[in-house]
Amino acid sequence: MSSYFANSRDFAIKKLTLNNNNNYISEGDALQYLHKYSATSAMHDSEERYPPPLCHEGSREVVISRIEGWYGFEIPPEKKIMWVHAPAGYGKTAVAGTVSKNMESRTDLDFNPVGATFFFWRTSDERNSPARFIITLAYQFTISIPELAPHIEAAVKRNPMVLNKALEVQLTKLIVEPFKSLGELDSMPHRLVIIDGIDECINSDQQSRVEKQYAEDQERVQVRVLDLIRILHSHNLPLCFLILSRPEPWIKQHIESKSFQPITETLDLYQVGDHLGDVEKFVRNELARIAETLDPQPADDEEWSEEDIVKDFLQQTGGHMLYAATVIRHIDDPYDNPRQLLQDILNGESNSTQDLTHSTPFSSLHELYRQILRSCPQRNQATMIGVLEELLAARVEFYRASGEQVHPAFNILDRLSGRAPGRGIKALRPLHAVIRLSGSNDGSSGDSLFYHSSFAEFLEDQSQPLPDVTINVRKGVSRVLAGCLKAMSTITMDGQCDGQ
Repeated sequence: MSSYFANSRDFAIKKLTLNNNNNYISEGDALQYLHKYSATSAMHDSEERYPPPLCHEGSREVVISRIEGWYGFEIPPEKKIMWVHAPAGYGKTAVAGTVSKNMESRTDLDFNPVGATFFFWRTSDERNSPARFIITLAYQFTISIPELAPHIEAAVKRNPMVLNKALEVQLTKLIVEPFKSLGELDSMPHRLVIIDGIDECINSDQQSRVEKQYAEDQERVQVRVLDLIRILHSHNLPLCFLILSRPEPWIKQHIESKSFQPITETLDLYQVGDHLGDVEKFVRNELARIAETLDPQPADDEEWSEEDIVKDFLQQTGGHMLYAATVIRHIDDPYDNPRQLLQDILNGESNSTQDLTHSTPFSSLHELYRQILRSCPQRNQATMIGVLEELLAARVEFYRASGEQVHPAFNILDRLSGRAPGRGIKALRPLHAVIRLSGSNDGSSGDSLFYHSSFAEFLEDQSQPLPDVTINVRKGVSRVLAGCLKAMSTITMDGQCDGQ
């Protein structure tokens, strides 16, 4: 006690309380401490995600086979990173969930091939930030790789504050060094780490930050997650990484960079497999299920899922599973006429459109579009709105623009509206997931400017509340017509147009 008050005299101490603030965690408590800091809701089998999105039985078989073939189970792949990308609503999360489920159900292996999973989600505080990304992976490794658990526990016990360090420090202390402590790693089976929805990671690793992030910040944090994966790969650990995301320009650019491209296998979900066939299996099974619930059962000559209706429905989906699933949920109403509801959708009747727009089943699709619009930076929003208004105004010609026609079409629109060339397409960059801004790699079926017409219909519906966005198609019509009249006024008697 005297050491605390050396050389002190002539004072008295009553009711002394000494607090020791040294962080100490016992061996048994280290895992609980790690669990406390983990984003358990981001795991593929978490309660928050239950029931998890899975591929419909018999669908996405080609894609799943490609992924499992790349992983190899017993033999590690040459490229240990696979990036699976597709536009919004093409079932990336369902593919990730199905791969996780299939691999964990393997009984012919003496190890769990799934090392860890992390499903980002922009509306979840735990899952829309990388703050708990590394900690969550490390916690799962203690379970999927039991021999690793003591080394990770020791790292937490040695320095509990590591859980508050920079992500790069966490990566080294909680994953890399524990793996290295095992010694010979070549004899270990390689585990798969599944990371879904990097484009859903929208906040920084500073958990206290609550204000909305601009698109530039989202790009930065998403690229940081990619770099964490690349750093993990660089240590030659017995790990493979399956990344699924939208093909956002900054993600695509980073993965195609010199540091990523040589070690990454790329799979375009939009181009691989029979999308229409997958949707057809789903639609036919679901329509048959709904038909069985009808009371009374429809007569043969009044079969509500007759072939022409099915074909029309399939054509309208465009191979888009999200759209098909949303429609199925809408018509699966025991208090209404499913056949009539589907027929109304196919006919596009105005009376049913109002109900359809405000129905709960369509809220998920519309919320997805709202989220995409929210990601647009404020400084470009006015230009973005103007371009969207003009696209809707000139729907016939510009909706047909595809392939190499995209950039020239936007340049014409820029000229008519008085913008600098290239300004319009740049303003639409945040909408890359729903509008085709690249004309070379979208596949032969990409015959429309929009990935799906429902996005244009969503924008046109003035009754839909949009986040800080007001689309006025009449303004777009006025600008396009004014631009056309101005261009016509420059036509000379020779019939030559000034500049074009």
